[in-house]
Amino acid sequence: MGRLAERDCPLGNGYVRMAAESVRSARPDSGITFLNRGVAGDGVADMRARWRGDALDLRPDVVSVLIGVNDTWRRYDSGTVTSVRAYEDDYRAVLTQIRDATGAQLILVEPFLVPVRDEQWAWREDLDPRIQTVRRLAEEFDAALLAADGLLNQAARAAGGPSRSPVTESTRLPSGTTSWRRPGPRWWGCEARVPAGPESPPRRSCPPRWAVTSPMSCSARR
Repeated sequence: MGRLAERDCPLGNGYVRMAAESVRSARPDSGITFLNRGVAGDGVADMRARWRGDALDLRPDVVSVLIGVNDTWRRYDSGTVTSVRAYEDDYRAVLTQIRDATGAQLILVEPFLVPVRDEQWAWREDLDPRIQTVRRLAEEFDAALLAADGLLNQAARAAGGPSRSPVTESTRLPSGTTSWRRPGPRWWGCEARVPAGPESPPRRSCPPRWAVTSPMSCSARR
């Protein structure tokens, strides 16, 4: 949960920091700058409200976004409902802005839920449509997709966690979608589709500038 106020840990203690440490270890001379603009507890509307300062003005080469579980949580925590339509509209708006303003490569991370209390199983009714929305947006914007929900629930089952976790449509990837078997080295190494021209979109292993901006989002630049 990296924030500008956390001067002693600006990248937070989550996937952004792990990605940065892994890339820097593998490529110490790369000159890549990682920025974390995630704010714990924010929903998609909050992210959209601060998008200019936290994303557009950074001029990143790569933007990773993880947003949605707080929108689900607030429905059950405080009765604040963010419709799936509003979620999609706000999400599409920020992706359109960053694409048009910077041409940054996009990496979308599915919002995920590994239930730890019985009542949290009911949250899937709200979260699953958001996961499907992220998958559609990844296709629409030619973004790389990290299918975190299915991967983490599978890992939890393998570790003896929530055995009731179902393999539903929300955990199955549509044909042709980019993903990783686990959020490991390839993710931290930033391997993603990077269009280089109208004929062939080759891969490159790591971009020069990486930035993150959402409750959990990462950005980088050189």
